Amino acid sequence: MEIRVKEIAFAAETKSRTGGVIFEEHRIPSDTQGIELYIRNKRPAKLTEYRPEKTIVMVHGATFSSGSLYDVPVGGYSFLDYLAGAGFDVFAVDVRGYGRSTRPREMEIDGSLNRPLVDTERGVGDFSTAMEFVLRHRGLEQAHVFAMSWGGTVAGAFAARNPSKVVKLALLAPQWVSDKPIPLDMGGPLDSYRLVPVRESIARWLNGAPESARERLIPAGWFDSWAAATLAEDPWSIDKAPGKLRATNGPIQDVRDYWRAGRPFYEPSGISAPVLLLHGEWDRDVPIDVAQNYFAQLRTAPYRRFVQIGEATHMMLMEKNRLQAFKATTDYFLENFESE
Repeated sequence: MEIRVKEIAFAAETKSRTGGVIFEEHRIPSDTQGIELYIRNKRPAKLTEYRPEKTIVMVHGATFSSGSLYDVPVGGYSFLDYLAGAGFDVFAVDVRGYGRSTRPREMEIDGSLNRPLVDTERGVGDFSTAMEFVLRHRGLEQAHVFAMSWGGTVAGAFAARNPSKVVKLALLAPQWVSDKPIPLDMGGPLDSYRLVPVRESIARWLNGAPESARERLIPAGWFDSWAAATLAEDPWSIDKAPGKLRATNGPIQDVRDYWRAGRPFYEPSGISAPVLLLHGEWDRDVPIDVAQNYFAQLRTAPYRRFVQIGEATHMMLMEKNRLQAFKATTDYFLENFESE
């Protein structure tokens, strides 16, 4: 399925130019009336020529937005800052219901009144819209793609359906079938959305790490900065549910309908681009055997690489060893496979 972007409703707004990096924001119409998608862009200020091998489009997971996962400047810079500093033109989209994109009207009322919102098929549609915008905006036919967790399903399905548009694919802990409980699904009936107590999420975040390592996994001040930035993206919570973030339940319904049912949402063997798979040693959301099983399905990828980051969880991009993941991703996107 390919979705063409309509006329751009809002021009790009340049927010800042710091450290040689330009930050712009875009709001584009989705395929649904009244729903806009938010895309953040960071790139080197000196960049004058746009090329597929230097362009990255990113999408987030099932709970937190692209801004929350990729653009909180802990330690002085974010993942997007790092990639832009390495010479990339980086775009990160928020699927509807997340971050600064429009939230469906069902998220403004009691969640029990509607079925789970924003399933994976909808996520693929929104990512397709964002990808089409980026390619048209830059005059390109292809770009790199990066995603994590549920976003890995979104990006993987997109890559399998649109092989001509993806140069390389990098996935951090993508979903795959499992015969064991999946932590994202806490069980019980599913409302249209859920309320995530952001500051309390540190317990689940650290749960996979040995108790002796938990205090040193996240440098001082990083979690508080991340939590504040994450909550700021949902002002609704200030009055309605202080300290909590709305997240859609469509991805959890799909855990039940696909991953726990032994039924893949898509076939990784359909991906014809090179693939990098990143995994954290202490990731409980996507355990090592699940990640390895997924990796084995990438039978048609011309090049595939599995990188495990030691002393890291599912949220490794905000932890002490994040630079290992940053560098592995940057090096992979910079490599010229044709010359090897």
